[in-house]
Amino acid sequence: MTDAALNRRMMQRDRASASLGLVVERDDPGYAVVSMVVREDMTNGFDITHGGFVFALADTAFAIACNEDHFVTVAAGADISFLKSTVAGQTLTATAVRRTRSGRTGIYDVTVVDEQGDAVAEFRGRSISTNRSF
Repeated sequence: MTDAALNRRMMQRDRASASLGLVVERDDPGYAVVSMVVREDMTNGFDITHGGFVFALADTAFAIACNEDHFVTVAAGADISFLKSTVAGQTLTATAVRRTRSGRTGIYDVTVVDEQGDAVAEFRGRSISTNRSF
């Protein structure tokens, strides 16, 4: 089974991402693009996109990018910087790129942009591969 097929299997079982309406635009080893339309129920008390949903979008792109082989790879940690607020109706796109992978660990950067291409958030994820196979 190819890496992309493994990731498709992972995403078919990802109920959280499905409930958010995330769409996988691209799935390559070490690289992924995922988009999301911000819904009203994803906004906070200031009528802007809740940071948790921006994080979830970036985290999903990270998960796809870092699952590059048949071993289950999970987050060891992640940080996010919020750069611009967005509102309901906007489309956000997260692009994840592998920076380095050595042994069982890796570092991946994810940029989240709005439909104009303006940076909304920068996310850095640290991965660790388990001994468990897909």
